[in-house]
Amino acid sequence: MENSSTKKTAIVVGGSSGIGFETCRRLISRGYNVVNISRTPCKITKVSNISADVSDGASFASAIKKAAGKSGVSLLVYSAGFSMAAPIEVAKEEDYKYLFEVNYFGALRAIQLVVPHMKKKGGRIILIGSLGGVLPICFDSFYSSSKAALEMLCRSAYGELKPYGIKVTGVLPGGTSTGFTFKRKIYNDAETGNYSGSVNKAVAALANMEQSGMTPEAVAGIICNLLSMDNPPVIKICGAKNTMFRAFSRIMPEKVTLNLNDRMYNQ
Repeated sequence: MENSSTKKTAIVVGGSSGIGFETCRRLISRGYNVVNISRTPCKITKVSNISADVSDGASFASAIKKAAGKSGVSLLVYSAGFSMAAPIEVAKEEDYKYLFEVNYFGALRAIQLVVPHMKKKGGRIILIGSLGGVLPICFDSFYSSSKAALEMLCRSAYGELKPYGIKVTGVLPGGTSTGFTFKRKIYNDAETGNYSGSVNKAVAALANMEQSGMTPEAVAGIICNLLSMDNPPVIKICGAKNTMFRAFSRIMPEKVTLNLNDRMYNQ
């Protein structure tokens, strides 16, 4: 029987709930030594937890170093995320900077920290993006922007790290039924002013789309299936419907897709 010293180590950032949690569960069943890094612990018995805030560079770097230990790391799954519903005009700098720290800069730091451990033996890096990075989510524009940036980071890292046997994939779910919906920071009517009616409609439409979407178990299954591929794709869309949606957005004129997108959030 394989002991903990010979198992491959997987670091999951944001494994306390949702997609990250289900990914931890599947990785445990695949025989990985799984370390979760998040502010809240993952409650799966065999998962090791290190508490850290990804927006705190020093704390996060220390957590990665501790997770890698002496045996290194074979897999990084970055699943941390933050969302806020706010009009661009009134969004607070502290909020959108924090969002980018969690959604983009945290992923960038994670890559920088694990690559030195992976260079000798290779490894896998999987970043959880979103279809929201393909088409904008009304009044959640900062989330969309951060996920678009994350996808480009995946594409760039894919080319740079391939010579070292490090395979990078960005996984793009569409709406997924998790508690993430209910953790979104939503500006109140007093803060949104004249936008309040539109913000409330967009938030309701987004919540409905997420809660009627894929399960986190299904997304985690797709993530883990990538580990069996010798040549995984640089970008993996989750689900046939979402794959068609992305293809449609590329084929049709931009105004058409943007108008359809606008209708989705402003019913």
